[in-house]
Amino acid sequence: MGKPTGFMDYERKENQAVKPKDRIENFNEFHTPLSQEERKKQGARCMECGVPFCQSGMMIGGMTSGCPLNNLIPEWNDLLFTDNMGQALNRLLKTNNFPEFTARVCPAPCEAACTCGLNGNPVSIKENELEIIENGFEKGYIKANPPKIRTGKKVAIIGSGPSGLAAADQLNKRGHLVTVFEREDRIGGLLMYGIPNMKLEKHIIDRKIDIMKEEGVTFVTGADVGGNYKANKITKEFDSVILTCGASNPRDINVPGRDAKGIHFAVDFLKSTTKSLLDSNLKEGTYISAKDENVLVIGGGDTGNDCVGTSVRHGAKSVIQLEMMPKLPDQRAENNPWPEWPRVCKTDYGQEEAIEVFGHDPRVYQTTVKEFVADEAGNVCKAKLVKLESKFNEEAKRYFMAEVSGSEYEVDVDLVLIAAGFLGTQSYVAQAFGVDLNERTNVATEYGTYKTMEDNVFVAGDMRRGQSLVVWAIREGREVAKEVDTHLMGYSNLK
Repeated sequence: MGKPTGFMDYERKENQAVKPKDRIENFNEFHTPLSQEERKKQGARCMECGVPFCQSGMMIGGMTSGCPLNNLIPEWNDLLFTDNMGQALNRLLKTNNFPEFTARVCPAPCEAACTCGLNGNPVSIKENELEIIENGFEKGYIKANPPKIRTGKKVAIIGSGPSGLAAADQLNKRGHLVTVFEREDRIGGLLMYGIPNMKLEKHIIDRKIDIMKEEGVTFVTGADVGGNYKANKITKEFDSVILTCGASNPRDINVPGRDAKGIHFAVDFLKSTTKSLLDSNLKEGTYISAKDENVLVIGGGDTGNDCVGTSVRHGAKSVIQLEMMPKLPDQRAENNPWPEWPRVCKTDYGQEEAIEVFGHDPRVYQTTVKEFVADEAGNVCKAKLVKLESKFNEEAKRYFMAEVSGSEYEVDVDLVLIAAGFLGTQSYVAQAFGVDLNERTNVATEYGTYKTMEDNVFVAGDMRRGQSLVVWAIREGREVAKEVDTHLMGYSNLK
């Protein structure tokens, strides 16, 4: 530990956010980095604990505690403090292929498990990570390093999200010939079209993809495997196949009036904005627009918040965000102790912006949609909402949310965005490779492995585990790469 008293000497400081009324004028990232000296102090706050919960990656109470990648956080925090940035970068990249992604979009379970958070504010681990990786790019430490020896083994990866990219990066480093197939027109999967620009600008993805290309990874876009691209062609040409297509089936809302025009899945809304932004800076006007619309967002998670922030940037007339569950407490409850993930109320960037523009929090708790109403042209014009309350089901021995009798009311809506999560993989890809789905509609694997029931076909990421975090997807990509490497070579030196 470079400074044993750092956690007492320095207060937590975060990168300053551009004010909401200013940042909604564009889709750019909106945090200004601290000075190098201030960031070093943030590294000094790390206590290098004897048991570093921050890097544990455990599941406690069904929730992630600590980094699933087991990042060597105390080590690179100390190296940041002592200004040994090259070595800090080496330690960071030892466990994480894409810290430039996770440092921007990860909810930081590492910080939630930081020991400093027991009695004060946790170390700003996520922003320290961002400083290390961006300094690496700025100083030219990060450059293409193709493998010196090729094995001659060919691996196909279907899907270019974080798990597919991590697997590709690892297997290419091992010397295998890797080809990544992506059905969209750009590489990145969820990172490209599922996460808005203000959280992850797309040139950050392109920067890394360019390096991977230089290192020998082949990328094929517009290849909808199981659709316009035959799966049997891939299985014949490649020694192994890894399926990393994500959990792409959005959960729907089954209520009367659902077929009205103007009701969209959140993923389609966000994708249309990002694609139009990249293609023409929104000038071609083919995206789903919230301008001058009364917007109803169904879902209180990160995707729902992204819909709120995007709608505000479009110039929405109003925004309501529905959450079925009660508002979480502002501080940890007694039954939610450290180092569990803190189940507390968080006001995210989109909600902050809606508060600035409309003067109130867009979230409405313990409420759901009972019916959509369409006008004569078939466009949604109203939503009938109903309040919910928690009740205990004696037979099932669990609580559930039930409608409150007589609590129905109507709101004017012109655009509805369903951000209720995802149910599993799209079946046509699984069918194309002849792999089975489990009861959760994820691709089934042999217990404790990434191998499907089909020879030479593996699966990783959300397609295997269900909807999850980018950091979990990267971990699965790394682990499936090691398993495939062992399958092909009889052993593996991948970590």
